[in-house]
Amino acid sequence: MEYIIELFRKYFDFHAAIESIVAFLPKLLSAILVFAFFVFLWKLVRRLFRMLFRRFTVDRTLQNFLVNVGKTVVYVFGFSAALTQMGVNPASILASLGIAGLTLGFAAKDALSNIISGLFIFWDRPFVVGDLIEIGGQYGRVEEISLRSTKVTTVDGKMISIPNTQIVNSMVVSYTNFPHLRLDIPFTVAPDEDLAKIRSLLFALVQDTNTYLSTPPPELVLNSINDYNIELIFRVWIRDEKQHIALRFQLREAILKTLLEAKVNMPYETLSVIMNKQQADT
Repeated sequence: MEYIIELFRKYFDFHAAIESIVAFLPKLLSAILVFAFFVFLWKLVRRLFRMLFRRFTVDRTLQNFLVNVGKTVVYVFGFSAALTQMGVNPASILASLGIAGLTLGFAAKDALSNIISGLFIFWDRPFVVGDLIEIGGQYGRVEEISLRSTKVTTVDGKMISIPNTQIVNSMVVSYTNFPHLRLDIPFTVAPDEDLAKIRSLLFALVQDTNTYLSTPPPELVLNSINDYNIELIFRVWIRDEKQHIALRFQLREAILKTLLEAKVNMPYETLSVIMNKQQADT
């Protein structure tokens, strides 16, 4: 044990270490104050953004983009200034990384790809904050678009964070990119039913022009002729595309109720088993 203590004293100068720490503390305190100044500066910039957003009409998607870019720029400058106060040159650090920098570059490849993809999303605007979209089988409302990912809230209340690279490389279905949306409600009736009567009954369900559009007009089309029934599709355009899920459920239920009250035959598939006389005797 004494040998270890002697080695420690020989190769480690405790007093010199204390002096180095004491000499470094003012630089560290200065760096903390500088970074705190940039944090305070970002709060002022964010407040300025909010004032501008209230004064000028700026959609939430562009607001998110400006806030993300502004925060990144201010914090990067703040971190660089803090390193300078500690006597560290950020440029020299980047230049001296060498192989480590290459390794970090490969490790950060996905993050950089997401940032570039986020810029493409902000530029192309395939959807905006508040839109209802479907990506890779996931459906929900866009809550936030950042430089790294897009956050979507599903209909059952889940928050999904989707990397921007995945969005750029996938097919995106938007339910709210255009002002109106068409609902298609399929159902089956007996082949001998009067289609004109059914058409009149269903058209009466969508007379509310505050909910449904009269132009384009609703349609009842024959989709297929089956062995035991025919499949019809009732098509109607809705005014508020963001209500398409609730309206689809309501309209489907209203169609069923209307057809049952009108005693429209809606046969189900049935199987008939016929036994011959020999099988019946056994």
